Amino acid sequence: MSKDNIREIAKKYALQNAIFYNGTANDKAVVGKVIAAIKKEKFNPKEIFSIVESIVQEVNKIPLKQQITALEKIAPELLQKEKKERDFSLPSLPFAEQGKVVTRFPPEPNGYLHIGHAKAAIIDCEYARLYDGKFILRFDDTNPENARLEFYEAQKKDLEWLGIKWDEEYNTSDHLEKHYELAQQLLEKGHAYVCKCPPEEIKKGRYHSKACSCVERSCGESLDLWKKLLYSGDFSGAIVRLHGEMNSPNTAMRDPTLFRVIDSGHPIQGDKYRVWPTYDFAGAIEDSISGVTHPFRTKEYELRDPVYFRILSYLNLRKPHLMEFSRLSIKGMPVSKRKIKPLIDKKLVTGYDDVRLPTLQGLAKRGITCEAIAQFVFSQGISKVEATVDFSILESFNRKILDDKVKRFYAVIDPIQIHIINAPQKKVTLPFHPSKDFGARTLTTKEDFFIQKEDAHSLKVGEVFRLKGLYNVKVLEIGQKIKGEFVGEQLMQNTQKLQWTTENYLPITLIIPSLIFENDDFNPDSIKEKKGYAEQDVAQLKSGEIIQFERIGFVRIEHLRDTILCYLAHK
Repeated sequence: MSKDNIREIAKKYALQNAIFYNGTANDKAVVGKVIAAIKKEKFNPKEIFSIVESIVQEVNKIPLKQQITALEKIAPELLQKEKKERDFSLPSLPFAEQGKVVTRFPPEPNGYLHIGHAKAAIIDCEYARLYDGKFILRFDDTNPENARLEFYEAQKKDLEWLGIKWDEEYNTSDHLEKHYELAQQLLEKGHAYVCKCPPEEIKKGRYHSKACSCVERSCGESLDLWKKLLYSGDFSGAIVRLHGEMNSPNTAMRDPTLFRVIDSGHPIQGDKYRVWPTYDFAGAIEDSISGVTHPFRTKEYELRDPVYFRILSYLNLRKPHLMEFSRLSIKGMPVSKRKIKPLIDKKLVTGYDDVRLPTLQGLAKRGITCEAIAQFVFSQGISKVEATVDFSILESFNRKILDDKVKRFYAVIDPIQIHIINAPQKKVTLPFHPSKDFGARTLTTKEDFFIQKEDAHSLKVGEVFRLKGLYNVKVLEIGQKIKGEFVGEQLMQNTQKLQWTTENYLPITLIIPSLIFENDDFNPDSIKEKKGYAEQDVAQLKSGEIIQFERIGFVRIEHLRDTILCYLAHK
């Protein structure tokens, strides 16, 4: 292969690499592309390195706009990033028939949904769609002490934001009369009994595998007590227990509780009921009578599977194919209501939409997209192997989604002023994206600019740097302000390219979240605020819009009174 052919190949890949990285190509990355393209030809690697180095230097001298025009002429197909599709498809369901699969998502309306709920909801819904089946949203609202009316609607909005649609919706509390009927059947058949022992005694008996005296009650006596529980308000401390196996090594099978008395008013049923089924009973019954074929739940309930099937066997009810997957655990983040609620109660966070929390509201406020959450969930799959993953995995999915979809702007954090002698007054037009046709904005520049403090601290007197997309500046003095001198517009090798804003800036507040837990302890420094300046065009963005501040990261914009908050999703 001739040197001219190698130059042609190197030029197109150098242009592509430069365009994807804001105008600056990396010679090592380009070498890799060139070698891959000509690996079947005879060539001298040393020649390739020298040719690529020369071509990269030429390409990096060209303004970004001209780089795009040049690549459009010689290889327009390279303007699109190569996308390598990964197979995140779910495995086939056992005993599944096309058109007959029924799944369900059964949240308890006692809080806002988090990413752990999202995993369950997305998998349940996706399987129903894969098999042209039915997906049910069921609110398991059988604990009136925790259920609140606001959470029914809030959880539906969270699911809608995820893009999840359900075919049927109902509340478990609507079926309580049916539950009572089935409980009575268990009592009549001697498969359950009413227990009036104190909770401490019950706990002790389970621990020591020792049944209490209540287990010897006749069916008739238990039925009488059951009716008093339902209709007369007596025996508020009594519970209904399943005749399980007190000697079982599985403690879940040691006569578990099926019903208990809760006198709190219910957000939907009011004071109509005071005897409520436990998760063991309600979950099994509802999955069976609603036609669910493949109910999923997290692995923590695996020990309760025998209880689930024992109840259905005693009642001669249809048995679904119960399946488990591992809980979603993210390093440094509280993926459970048990950990999130204390943070709310102690006011360690601003609320359920705090951007440090893995609640769907918090993630959305931070700038994490529903598409990224779905891809993240599918990448984790439905394995039962417990694992703790890094939040950076979700960030990487989000970054890939946003990279080609959002506009880019200049902003500086902790700004320092720089005055430039002999600076030409210019009107510079900058594209909103290096490779997408999102339009452009025009900035008017004079002699005063602002750059980031960390950039200013790296400068030395006599050094030449470049205001990105503008021109070169020589540093004359460094103090509380920096004095520089205009030294031309020609691109120069090995010079820093610095973000900037003009004196016509927009004040912003950058909110920077980090992991809220360190070694399972609350991290009080898990959120920081920094002041900065951005382009004036940022003021025209709508609340909720996500953009990229170059060299800072992807941020979600929120207008708050006279302040513009910029929540940093990630770099």
